[in-house]
Amino acid sequence: MRLAFKEWAVVTDALQRGDQIIIFRKGGLREGPGGFQIEHPEFLLFPTLFHQQREAVLPVARARYDALAHHFPAPEILRLEGFARIVAWQRLESIETAQRLGGQHIWRDEVIARRFDWGRSKEIHVLAVRVFALAQPVELPMLAAYGGCKSCIELERDISTDGAEPVLNDAEFSARLRRFEDALDSGCKVPGNAVAFS
Repeated sequence: MRLAFKEWAVVTDALQRGDQIIIFRKGGLREGPGGFQIEHPEFLLFPTLFHQQREAVLPVARARYDALAHHFPAPEILRLEGFARIVAWQRLESIETAQRLGGQHIWRDEVIARRFDWGRSKEIHVLAVRVFALAQPVELPMLAAYGGCKSCIELERDISTDGAEPVLNDAEFSARLRRFEDALDSGCKVPGNAVAFS
């Protein structure tokens, strides 16, 4: 696997610990002539670290951020520990719908609202993902090409997912997915016609 999805380190940590199965996305998505499509239903989780994310998450997650910050690799190293598979998604066209997912993620309400309101379109996308832990962490050189505002990047080499294990067992994941879908009134779509990252 070469595609890596950039997300805050504290959120990547929550996904890889099984604390949440949700990714919110405003930018980094595009719509082709046939509507939204999943071009890459699986991607490695690429953690990014910057101080402002600490204030953007719930207090319980701030303690995790503080612990992570002390053990984060040097800036010239990229450490990959897991990958995600999109299992459902939905475009949220009201902030009230996004708020129904409270308790299922670590972002503060104000952060979700700001993302929802940003730009010309008042909407946000939410993805439900199943996360797998790599058999062992992989460390790569952090290349200049990996920087910038791109949501997804292609790594210089393939990363093996052999031996990867789901962070939540089948029953736990099914319960979390059912809660996600119930909060959104079962309006979710599944890969096949879903989200394309750019």
